[in-house]
Amino acid sequence: MKTLVTYMSQSGNTKKVAEAIYGELAGEKEIKALSEVTSLEGYDLAFIGFPVLQFDIPPKMKEFLSGNTKGKNIAIFMTHAVPEGFEAIHSWTGSAQQTAADANLLGTFDCQGELAQPVIDMLLKAEDPQMKAFGEMGPSTKGQPDESRLRKAREFARDIQSKAK
Repeated sequence: MKTLVTYMSQSGNTKKVAEAIYGELAGEKEIKALSEVTSLEGYDLAFIGFPVLQFDIPPKMKEFLSGNTKGKNIAIFMTHAVPEGFEAIHSWTGSAQQTAADANLLGTFDCQGELAQPVIDMLLKAEDPQMKAFGEMGPSTKGQPDESRLRKAREFARDIQSKAK
């Protein structure tokens, strides 16, 4: 079985999760930034990861998911700045599942990542109280994803790979 781990990462959070997943996979495998991937041809399984940006899937990732995953075994992973269990995560996960509706989606994984300081600064200046509140959460994201979250990503990788066999 040949497996691809592909991802988008702006601040390194999603790349850390991608590397944790990749390190746990057995068999023939590759890890590539999304910018290096033109299709999923030749892969039996693809782990596809991205950061949540502006409360949604990045447009390039939406385009990739909708145009390349039909009939493919995939697993989606995402990073975000909010703690796991935060209500909005369900809409982000649902949006990803909808975008890849024609794929054989074997599972999804999400975890908190560190919010970049420029984003914190921007949010703290926002007039919207909810945006300010997100900015105030920024310091609590320092050091994420931590080892416990990366361990969960590795467990996710093993679980998905066992489903794909």
